[in-house]
Amino acid sequence: MTGEATVDARGLRCPMPVIRLAKAARDLPDGAVVTVLATDPAARHDVPAWARMRGHTLLGVEDAAEGVTAISVRLGPPPPPAPDAR
Repeated sequence: MTGEATVDARGLRCPMPVIRLAKAARDLPDGAVVTVLATDPAARHDVPAWARMRGHTLLGVEDAAEGVTAISVRLGPPPPPAPDAR
């Protein structure tokens, strides 16, 4: 089972975007994708660091709108590599 969630952390300062992300992640299964919307510039570094420390996969960091950064994380360990097709 997978899912998607959006954490709206616009207007929140460090460490709140990561705290909100961690809270949302507790209720989601491995494989779920969580996108954090943040206006705090520190989130560009804090969210990827949180994902790395927890063993999740950073999918991307992009400017979503004026002053808003969208940071997407796939929860759980990365999928195993595809079998060699030689």
